[in-house]
Amino acid sequence: MNEAQLLGPRAYGQALGTAVLKATAEDFQVDEVLDIPLSGEGEHLWIWVEKRGLNTEEAARRIAKAAGVPLRTVSYAGLKDRQALTRQWFSVQLPGKADPDLSAAQNDTLKILKTGRHKRKLQRGAHSANGFTLRLTRFAGDKTAIEERLQVIARQGIPNYFGAQRFGHDGGNLVDARDWAARKALPEQRNVRSRLLSTARSFLFNQVLAARVADGTWQRAQVGDLLAFTDSRSFFPAGEAECSDPRLAILDLHPTGPQWGEGDSPATGAVHDLEQQIAAREADLRDWLINAGMSHERRILRLPIGGLTWHYPEPDILQLEFVLPAGCFATVLVRELVDLVPVGQTDSPCVF
Repeated sequence: MNEAQLLGPRAYGQALGTAVLKATAEDFQVDEVLDIPLSGEGEHLWIWVEKRGLNTEEAARRIAKAAGVPLRTVSYAGLKDRQALTRQWFSVQLPGKADPDLSAAQNDTLKILKTGRHKRKLQRGAHSANGFTLRLTRFAGDKTAIEERLQVIARQGIPNYFGAQRFGHDGGNLVDARDWAARKALPEQRNVRSRLLSTARSFLFNQVLAARVADGTWQRAQVGDLLAFTDSRSFFPAGEAECSDPRLAILDLHPTGPQWGEGDSPATGAVHDLEQQIAAREADLRDWLINAGMSHERRILRLPIGGLTWHYPEPDILQLEFVLPAGCFATVLVRELVDLVPVGQTDSPCVF
């Protein structure tokens, strides 16, 4: 499947040029934002790690091996890209033990930047945001139009699609999810099961968001919508008064879309009807998620871009710096600007 099928239409029109992303790890930098002050004592050692060309699970295995502990005692807040330079926290449970020598975990792909003790382990999803520095190299496009679009994006945000990488190479994860859903079965391996269920939910969400981008309602609250604040998982119904809430205009409050699971969508009216129609088109995936015991959750349709800045360190390099809430995709912002091409090419689109 191509990118347009997995995500949906762009919000601001066609791409304004082409560029390469991830020619080197330094071109895609991610810093986890974790607002948890360490107590300085406790049985959990927290570790601030810089990794290059290494995924989060492999980093956790290396830390566990160096510390001489089972992998299950190593925790992290979220998964980070392999093809990137990322900095994130890990924690290791060490009851009654001194800090271990972790030097064996380090090499050119993993560096430990600092450590500290805390009374609790690091929980999944504990980080509030991720800070990004992206370098779009071999940029070719209309810089004036890019400037104008970035200014609009800074004011209005972008559709909060799940990025194409959620669906695997050429949408392979979605193909697998459809196969399991058609058989009304679940993979036995927990990590595979989790990945494919997440893929199915993400695809259904993207289909709803795509419909609302197409009809222009992704930024606007409608009666029957469910609204949520940027950093909150709770939501509330929109009536006439809520549809004119000034917090919508300042990108603090947003309409939401479904992350499918048990129970009917709590949306009402036309919003409910749209969500049901899209879910009915993908009945196998919908029923598979429900039967797997997934809970119905909501995700904001509009993604505000925090602290967005940009400049050209070289004539053919566009550098972007910004902050996104946890669980959101930096490549979705890039998609609103340019088509990506593979490293070594300049004439054919590529999805990262």
